[in-house]
Amino acid sequence: MAPNQPSILTEKEALTTRLSTNETLDSPTTSNKIDSSHPSTDTDSDSECSLEQEPVYNEDGEIQEGVGGDLQALSQQVSRNPVLSRLATNRTGISIATNGTSDPGFEIDFEENDTSDPRNWPFWYRATVIFFISYSTLTVVMYSTSYTSAIPGIKSSFGIKSDTVPVLGITTYMIGLALGSIILAPMSEMMGRRPIYLVAMAMFGLLIIPCALAQNLETILIARFFGAIAGSAMIGNSPGTVNDIVQEEHRALAFSIWSLGPMNGPVVGPLVGGFVFQYLGWRWTSWIIAISSAVAFVMICLIKETYAPAILRKKAKERRKEMDDERWWSRYDDKVAFWPLLKVNLSRPFVMAVTEPICIFWNIYIALLYSVLYLCFVAYPIVFGGERGWRSGSIGLSYIGIGVGSVIVIACEPLIRKMIDNHKIDPATGKPPPESMVSIVCIAALCVPTGELIFAWTCTPNVHWIVPILAGIPFGAGNCAVFIYSSSYLVHSYGIYAASALAGNAVLRSAMGGTLPLAGPKLYQTLGPHWAGTLLALIEFAMVPIPFIFYRYGHKIRMKSALISSMQEDKERLDAKKRKADERAVRHALRSGNWGQKDKAVEGVVSEKPVGKELEA
Repeated sequence: MAPNQPSILTEKEALTTRLSTNETLDSPTTSNKIDSSHPSTDTDSDSECSLEQEPVYNEDGEIQEGVGGDLQALSQQVSRNPVLSRLATNRTGISIATNGTSDPGFEIDFEENDTSDPRNWPFWYRATVIFFISYSTLTVVMYSTSYTSAIPGIKSSFGIKSDTVPVLGITTYMIGLALGSIILAPMSEMMGRRPIYLVAMAMFGLLIIPCALAQNLETILIARFFGAIAGSAMIGNSPGTVNDIVQEEHRALAFSIWSLGPMNGPVVGPLVGGFVFQYLGWRWTSWIIAISSAVAFVMICLIKETYAPAILRKKAKERRKEMDDERWWSRYDDKVAFWPLLKVNLSRPFVMAVTEPICIFWNIYIALLYSVLYLCFVAYPIVFGGERGWRSGSIGLSYIGIGVGSVIVIACEPLIRKMIDNHKIDPATGKPPPESMVSIVCIAALCVPTGELIFAWTCTPNVHWIVPILAGIPFGAGNCAVFIYSSSYLVHSYGIYAASALAGNAVLRSAMGGTLPLAGPKLYQTLGPHWAGTLLALIEFAMVPIPFIFYRYGHKIRMKSALISSMQEDKERLDAKKRKADERAVRHALRSGNWGQKDKAVEGVVSEKPVGKELEA
């Protein structure tokens, strides 16, 4: 016991005083004295409760002067101590904790097997939510690449002679996705996911219509830019939705199933767009996406809110209104004004992107691969359309190799998970370290340039067309594995700041993915398909050491991160506070365990927090 710990006798006397005065506290006279709306200025629940200084009641139920202070002191002392606070609330019906306090007796939280907890929803409904979210994300990503199939028609309709100018439609869309990700992702954490989804998908669908009716390229570029901002809500927030509704042991499988949509969207876009353009015209490439977005909007309408903090905030608000009692609260109640909080959330991704070594290197690496992937959606029409003379629909089929590679990685998730779990356990967490996921990225990092190099030297008509399509399998598999498991590495490394790390990554990734394709036509025209592809493969090979370095030295790099170190210190501090609070509650409960029926409230604390063997001794 710490030197400043009050004696057992003093604590027992203090608790006995409260138990013996329950009837007195219930009297009208005392109820007027102990007003539940009395302001309290200190809510630090882990502060030591100095019981020698607590008020003592006289025979009339009044507080004795000079033996514990005034009424405000009583409110502060009891609200600091979870045992006494619960005792005061449950035994007398009056909470001495006040409007400004966090009385645990009035906290709104999910109960065990609570059906309002998204993770306790029926399996069929959670599976439906994942499908709806995956389909909606597929629609947004598909729109980014289906545009490439419409480029010949747009050039013909608007009399555009440049091969580079129409590609700006991809650039504006990717920049819109980058901008929208850093705005809508933090807003969903403040307002809930469902409101953002509903507004964003409605705006996304409406902004497709101007593209379908456009009479000039400028209209298309502007509409695609703002449409991408709206559509980014699905890309930025849907991983959070999946995380909201699945248990930790099923998270990897759920993410793999969800990723079937976004990872294959870039392939499905030109595949569908090619046949639509060939048989219906370029404007129908937009109308088809508009129809798909309408279906996605209906799906979103059928999804309930999944973000736990938003659900608990709403429940607490409803309980306060229902009971006409402002003491009901949840731990997620807003404590910071909206605009200052939004400012912090918007600035953090950029700060991390330029100050955190992990973010700097991974952002560059992922952005490079992403930009080469989108360059392929410009290069494939050049190679298969220009060199081999294929029509638009057949050009769309040439992307199947990339899609097959992605599906293979997702289907092999259980095997990949075993490879990750076979790594040495981190003693601090009891789980494999984040670097175990980088081992998968190391393999994928070799697959990407290998597939690109094979494609570069087999894409010309002197080689059978199946070979360059098959080259897309390792290329697609590598890209898919890099995106999934590098994102997982960032999430596990940065914990509560994972959203900011991913948002910064999304900005650079989308920006490069939108700008590098502009160089595609000129690059392939100047160097030819062989050497243009070889140049890209060599750049990717040059970046291969990055994942290997992090696999070998990632732990040391993480420990040198100021942000991660501060997170670790905060975690240790919170754990220590929790242990301290648990021990205090157990000590109070043990020392009052034989006091009869008056101690049920204290015994309730023991039932919530099991007694450790060392405390039992």
